[in-house]
Amino acid sequence: MRTVPSSPGVQVRVPAKVNLELQVGPLRDDGYHSLATVFHAVNLTDDVRVTPATHWGCVVNGPYAAAVPTGTDNLAVRAVQLLGERFGIEEMLQIDIDKHIPVAGGMAGGSADAAAALVAADALWSLGLTRADLMGIGAEIGSDVPFAITGGTALGSGRGEVLAPVLTQADFHWVFALQHEGLSTPKVYAECDRLRVGESVPAPEPSGALMSALRSGDVDELAPHLRNDLQDAAISLMPRLREVIDTGMEAGACGAVVCGSGPTVAFLCASHHLALDLMVTLSAGKVADDVVRAVGPAPGAHVVTDLHSVGPA
Repeated sequence: MRTVPSSPGVQVRVPAKVNLELQVGPLRDDGYHSLATVFHAVNLTDDVRVTPATHWGCVVNGPYAAAVPTGTDNLAVRAVQLLGERFGIEEMLQIDIDKHIPVAGGMAGGSADAAAALVAADALWSLGLTRADLMGIGAEIGSDVPFAITGGTALGSGRGEVLAPVLTQADFHWVFALQHEGLSTPKVYAECDRLRVGESVPAPEPSGALMSALRSGDVDELAPHLRNDLQDAAISLMPRLREVIDTGMEAGACGAVVCGSGPTVAFLCASHHLALDLMVTLSAGKVADDVVRAVGPAPGAHVVTDLHSVGPA
């Protein structure tokens, strides 16, 4: 058993993500699909705090708390337990999650919490792991966990866990139309496969036009290259998403894309003020259960409160 210093706790903030592009290859023999995706972190965030405890515990607060499991099936719990096992640490932790990223919304909310928990536990236990070390452990929990650790904008390949940073020259303004009802990621992928039966599905490759648009920072250049191969499947399972997209585009959004496996719809806007206007229109049209805005790119999981290093008042 490894001895670790006592600490009151560490709090980490972690961003949601939107896939600016998600190309889905054919179904592989291992049951997964090869992906080419461009992840983009936005400043819609969860806060995760870990503190030493006499037993494992997880408490979730915030607008999406009711949909989050608090047992060993919680990804944050699984992540810190795996980290402890890997380094022979038997100390148990209390995990508190302030949940603002939608659950089952295609924005990697569960993966984000796992990433935050890994960063927090690494700091709490003074392990001194590199980001690459944490990303490797995170990939064992979920394909989106490594990106939640790095943040920014990145090209993902494999199952999405192999990352390369992408240069961006501007901040981008987003409005997210949220649905209280989630979509199951496996069901969306299965529906995608069903819709593509008989088609020749090419191997996924990142779009050069999208990369060029990100380098230029031009919103109008970026908008037409937003793409998600799972979008038709998500709309097939939740047809009202088509109305959401149409409403937002008619209201002046530059572009729209379903986030990951959905059902969140992301709208790219030309400015902060136009994003506010779009929020009003979407809310008035009652096409979404909630509407929020955010800016990207945003930093990955990072410590915001380390009581370990704070002296007495």
